[in-house]
Amino acid sequence: MSAESATAVPVTGVDQTSKVLLEVRDLARSFDVSKPWLNRVLEGAPRVLLKAVDGVSFTIDRGETLSLVGESGCGKSTVARLICGLYPPSRGEVVFDGVDMAKIAQRSEMLRMRRRFQMIFQDPYASLNPRWRVGKIIAEPIRQHGILTDEKDIRRRVGELLEDVRLSPLDAEKFPHEFSGGQRQRISIARALSSNPEFLVCDEPTSALDVSVQAQILNLMKDLQREHGLTYLFISHNLAVVSHISNRVGVMYLGRIVEIAPTKTLFTRPLHPYTQMLESAIPDITMSGKARTPVAGEVPNPLDPPTGCAFHPRCPHANDRCKAERPELVDFEGAQVACHAVAERRIPIRAA
Repeated sequence: MSAESATAVPVTGVDQTSKVLLEVRDLARSFDVSKPWLNRVLEGAPRVLLKAVDGVSFTIDRGETLSLVGESGCGKSTVARLICGLYPPSRGEVVFDGVDMAKIAQRSEMLRMRRRFQMIFQDPYASLNPRWRVGKIIAEPIRQHGILTDEKDIRRRVGELLEDVRLSPLDAEKFPHEFSGGQRQRISIARALSSNPEFLVCDEPTSALDVSVQAQILNLMKDLQREHGLTYLFISHNLAVVSHISNRVGVMYLGRIVEIAPTKTLFTRPLHPYTQMLESAIPDITMSGKARTPVAGEVPNPLDPPTGCAFHPRCPHANDRCKAERPELVDFEGAQVACHAVAERRIPIRAA
């Protein structure tokens, strides 16, 4: 079996004509962070649940890149792991190419679906098995999914994948410790591509790398997206990285999405006060003199989140409604935003 014939296997119920590849509906995940049972009994303490993700919804079209940004602990990485099946959701649905992942009953059908999307992890030093040679690391998904069975074909495919990520086929004989951080991340990308996926979940793939290496990896990912028609969910806390690679950007705060907009729109006309605060933290090297929103306050305790809008303790535009009623994500002039102040026009809105 040749590499060219190793294409994705159709799955029952898949709508190949749909523009939307991934749809996330009201996704939520809570973690039990209570004290041990005996301590709770003796102290009379209740169970404590941490809502890491609390009702997230979005869609990603074929061939586009949606980025999720926000401060550490806002739930970005948890969303990525929920989509990839590393965590089961407490509530909500993940629909990939028209198929609800939770409703797939047969293991063989689940494996065929799983083959179509992969994940690139944040730390290239921890995500590669140090005891395996690079060739075995990249070939493992090929063998597990039965894409190729002949060892000669597998070795040839591994060499092609290494060349795709701008490494040498001779690197297949080396161990991960013989590579730099940027090269290890290239190996991680090659491994992710080895099952011929359509969709990649990238969980801060450049955050552990030097700035110059970050640019190389981002350019490589954009090249691979054009060459292979890939779709990305890109997780990051770096707005400069997001502006370079994204078609659309979603801003998360305390487990919820507060704004989603096309990249250019988000950076030229941020709507939500939190988005404005994030963008004000970016150094203005052009000295444009634009108004800046100072970063104020701290992220609330996720074990005891504020009532109403979670951002209201830090928001200069908050009123009584913001403190009592949680805003929903609604369409607003080419974007989506969850903010009472925006909906009521209490915040000046400049043209996009």
